[in-house]
Amino acid sequence: MNRLGLRKPEVYGSKSMAQILLEIQRIWPDVRFEYKQSNHEGDLIDWIQEANGGNGDATLNSVTGIVLNAGGYSHTSVALRDAVEESEVPVVEVHISDIHAREPFRNIDLLADVCAHTIIGHGTDGYKEAVEHIIAAAGC
Repeated sequence: MNRLGLRKPEVYGSKSMAQILLEIQRIWPDVRFEYKQSNHEGDLIDWIQEANGGNGDATLNSVTGIVLNAGGYSHTSVALRDAVEESEVPVVEVHISDIHAREPFRNIDLLADVCAHTIIGHGTDGYKEAVEHIIAAAGC
């Protein structure tokens, strides 16, 4: 995600994550968003667990939902799947491209069945859709 807007713009678009976050913040100015990015699988797992209060008790934290673009880890990481599965905080998965229309190995999504919702192939608008889903589900 740190290469968004630079890597394969014909597939992932030309907007940077900073631009996408600005758009989201403009739409929901009263909502607090926290953005975290890492190329390390363990960091992603740690952050999901932190959003659940560190011990699976979501009441210890004020996180309403998680928008997750796990990139290639969606296709390979059983450990990340386990963290999402045990999350009491709803996780909405975003794939910018249509993974089902790409290489066969990308057709496998280990996270889809443990996420509250999955958005595939809507470009960077998928992030806004994910936030809308979380807000609607929370009744905000």
